[in-house]
Amino acid sequence: MIKGFTMKLYEGMADEYEKRHNQLWDEMKDMIHEHGGKNYSIFLDEKTNVLYGYIEIEDEELWAKGADTAINRKWWDFMADIMETNPDNSPVCIDLRPVFHLD
Repeated sequence: MIKGFTMKLYEGMADEYEKRHNQLWDEMKDMIHEHGGKNYSIFLDEKTNVLYGYIEIEDEELWAKGADTAINRKWWDFMADIMETNPDNSPVCIDLRPVFHLD
């Protein structure tokens, strides 16, 4: 199954966001794969600072369990200073409704 979502960066944080993701920790990569995530891409609309994410997941329940891992919570804390977050430092994330797909 595929998921699309948005998140939002603080003004002036695009380069830092990209830098941190280019240095994504191996433990985070492993967690994403262990929880059924693959083919993960994030795009930035530079006019609005809105991030658009796309990921393919095996199972919604398995994917959701990744949020409760220690490495994921550490990543959220690491990213909280450059993007909009919830009180637990998880990114404010809005799921997008799929309206078209073509293989």
